[in-house]
Amino acid sequence: MLVIPAIDIKSGKCVRLKEGKMDQETIFSEDPLDIAMQWFSKGAEILHVVDLDGAIQGKPVNYEIILKIASEFAHKTIQVGGGIRNLESASLYLDSGISRIVTGTSAVKEPEILYNVSSVYPDSIVLALDAYDGKLKTEGWVEESTIKPLDLIRSLSDIRLSAIIYTDISKDGMMSGPNIEATLDLARKTSVPVIASGGVSSLNHIRALSNSSVDLEGVICGRSLYEKAFTLEEAILEAQ
Repeated sequence: MLVIPAIDIKSGKCVRLKEGKMDQETIFSEDPLDIAMQWFSKGAEILHVVDLDGAIQGKPVNYEIILKIASEFAHKTIQVGGGIRNLESASLYLDSGISRIVTGTSAVKEPEILYNVSSVYPDSIVLALDAYDGKLKTEGWVEESTIKPLDLIRSLSDIRLSAIIYTDISKDGMMSGPNIEATLDLARKTSVPVIASGGVSSLNHIRALSNSSVDLEGVICGRSLYEKAFTLEEAILEAQ
């Protein structure tokens, strides 16, 4: 199981939010590129980068910083989410060294966009399932929907997804532990590789996900790494 450090970018800075709330941010660095360098130097094989401003505005905002990271680490895997709502914004990243894009809002509101992207860039889409009380949220976790994660997966069965990221929003940035049960339940019911996200705060959480009867592709770690609940090296060893 891969341990995937998260880099959330807001106003050009590396931040972490609590429960996805834009007004509850902690700034961890003024330089996201430096943070990317740190994570790769410590053994990361893939980074999860989110344009938080883009998620709210519905279009890439911090893309220059993100593309600079991709240029500096062209041999590494980087997945990007936040504001990717059409083929043009997907192309902006996928034509410039980004390995795969992460989208949630488009999948709920305009699934034809995913079909268009998939036809041009096969196996490049990571589906973000951001759930609160079992229902998906969109537009940077601001808008509620009545759609359940598994229902959305089934509706997109014709698209070759690279992976699925499942996030329990109520856990994100809270250091209270991920929703392991819901994550594993989802992984059992789909053949698409699943990545756990939200609330990981101890090596016990990494161990529980890694040692489960269901194989997960990875786990995204954010605040836990930035606040040094454990080191990336320790997490990678635990996930093996």
